[in-house]
Amino acid sequence: MPLVALPALLDEARRGGYAVGYFEAWDSYSLEAVVEAAEAERSPVIAGFGAMMLDPGWLDGGGIELLGAVGRAVVERATVPVALLLNETQTYDQAARGVDAGFNAVMIDTHRWSVEDATAAIARLGRVAHARGVAVEGELGSLPDATAGGVDTAHSSLTDPEEAARFVAATGVDCLAVSVGNVHLLEGGHAPIDVERLRAIRDAVDVPLVVHGGTGFPPDAVAAAIRAGVAKFNVGTVLKRRYLQAMLDAGRAALQPGADVHALVGSHKDSDVAVAGKRAMRDAVRELMRMYGSSGRAGDRKGASA
Repeated sequence: MPLVALPALLDEARRGGYAVGYFEAWDSYSLEAVVEAAEAERSPVIAGFGAMMLDPGWLDGGGIELLGAVGRAVVERATVPVALLLNETQTYDQAARGVDAGFNAVMIDTHRWSVEDATAAIARLGRVAHARGVAVEGELGSLPDATAGGVDTAHSSLTDPEEAARFVAATGVDCLAVSVGNVHLLEGGHAPIDVERLRAIRDAVDVPLVVHGGTGFPPDAVAAAIRAGVAKFNVGTVLKRRYLQAMLDAGRAALQPGADVHALVGSHKDSDVAVAGKRAMRDAVRELMRMYGSSGRAGDRKGASA
């Protein structure tokens, strides 16, 4: 199935009263886990790769093009609607290269930038990307980061509804990631969410809203957030944690003297430790799709492909 335009997926989600998950991958195994989960749930999905945690030298040395090629090869085999996102690039140039590399949605991580610099860069990216049929996600406000010692709020700021309206008008973004109490990288607890602020932002802008920090987002606030305009949840940390734990467990059980390393590493067989990680991640994604209400919605697609 050809890639589906991100705005089409999100518009359908808003009309249907559910949200679509972006489940961050980092290699072919994890990307296959996302697509397999979507097919098992008959759910639309946003697949892709995040650049924030990747080595900038690797990205700039051809990594973006490699990710784009792997991404297209995997998602274009899907039988459910899929958009392919290059998420949170470190620079404008990386996002622009994502457009050339085959992603049909791109985003720059600007949460530590000034509003003026972010507005200029995203508006420029929008002109380039939209001319190629590629969607652009913007963000306004800065999420705090969970750390080993707690939550670092030193550089965090909540999204202001009036400022959000000006930002969307100036940049032409297709969706807007917001800061309403959500926290990046939060494990072992849930962030307090300001649903009233979400509603005010929804009333001020005319684009779907996005929540980053899906790992620490409280399950009991998901339905209210969707009603308040959220059409996309980003999830990454919990997926890597599940993947890594399953892979370590499989490795400890399998690594006996004389073990066949070829079967354990890179074989794509049941004995492959990365396949154990893939299964765990696939199950986690399926749980989240049910929570977001996207399961069974794959047949609802009316939007254009891209």
